[in-house]
Amino acid sequence: MKTDIIILNTAVIDLRSEDFTFADKLVGAGGLALCETADMPPYTQAELMGYVADGKATAGGSGNTAPLLAHAGLRVAVGANLGRGDYDGLDAQGRAFYDVLSASGVDMSATLTHPTLPTGTTFIHEAPCGERGGIAYFPNANNDFDFEVFKEEVLRLAPSVVYYMYSGLSRRGDANGGQDLADFVRWCRRQGIITIVDSHTLCGNPREFIGKGAPVAAYKLLEPLLGELDIFFTSVDEARMIRNTLEREGCDHGEDAQTSIHDFLDFVWQRFSGTSGRPQLFGVTVKNGAYTLYVDAQGNSSGGITFCESRYMAGRVVDLVGAGDSFRAGLIGYITRNSDAFRNGVLNVAEAVQSGNLMASIYVTSPLNDRYGGIPKLDILLAVARDGKTYASEEDLKQALRG
Repeated sequence: MKTDIIILNTAVIDLRSEDFTFADKLVGAGGLALCETADMPPYTQAELMGYVADGKATAGGSGNTAPLLAHAGLRVAVGANLGRGDYDGLDAQGRAFYDVLSASGVDMSATLTHPTLPTGTTFIHEAPCGERGGIAYFPNANNDFDFEVFKEEVLRLAPSVVYYMYSGLSRRGDANGGQDLADFVRWCRRQGIITIVDSHTLCGNPREFIGKGAPVAAYKLLEPLLGELDIFFTSVDEARMIRNTLEREGCDHGEDAQTSIHDFLDFVWQRFSGTSGRPQLFGVTVKNGAYTLYVDAQGNSSGGITFCESRYMAGRVVDLVGAGDSFRAGLIGYITRNSDAFRNGVLNVAEAVQSGNLMASIYVTSPLNDRYGGIPKLDILLAVARDGKTYASEEDLKQALRG
């Protein structure tokens, strides 16, 4: 049976604990540190498995997205490297990642066991008073992502959509200034596959860059990529840093958020659209929705830049980690179901974005020990995305999702 979506790279276990104060020291509260395997804290495999057993571990990266799509009824596979170890052939982190995704119905046949590097691991400091603590990410086996090996898995599984996570977080995946990833995306498109690549926050603490015009070297990786992609969404802060880096280094794009978003989408429209020979969808997510730009194969757009406000701002937010990934899950779930419309330039972008808004709302309001249980089947999710109603009550939304 044909695969709907394969999500590539960034197999990672996110470990959360008050113990991980070292993460704040590495990066500062709220920031991200991209760390080396040799510097990983010397927790034993038994200690790491203890965090898993205590419910302090969640599957990150593709684990933020693949289970959501699988619970929605899509045929989803993950292609990534996991570390070798003593837990049925995998290390503690790899075993936890594999089991979580497998239990959700994700096809794990394209995961490979790396002989020397451990599974990707993120230590998230659970800071007091609801503050966002530091995030220390160790790519480990993700650093050795081999496009040629995973091309074989793409051909075997024949997906409608290839989703690569993330630009900027894999040494081998980001080789040659991002050109290798751009070449892989072009190869996927030649197979008739719709492509999306995500870009994680690629600096230690965004507050040190926003409004100062500071370029972030890792965003240079997007230079060869953006013109090749079918779909690219980013956050407001990332949009500013991408434009600071790619448009004019050192230029201050610290305008108000709405102006900054419009200027970013205008920038990618002029600079990166109309080169792939395919329609493209660019977007910037905000707390209450997303701004989008949908262009045809020649880079023209009949609707221009539009804002789609979320109709699902109901419920108490439990954890915002993975919010962007869950938004993309809903978005590409919709696009997978409407792939011909996307390719023909007639996608209903508002419905696609509302599907993303809805999936994100469900995800961020779910308890950490059950991030996937509230995900409805795709037909129900799409019906709610299309019904035009605004859900201010959590109970009304839950009732609608019960079908």
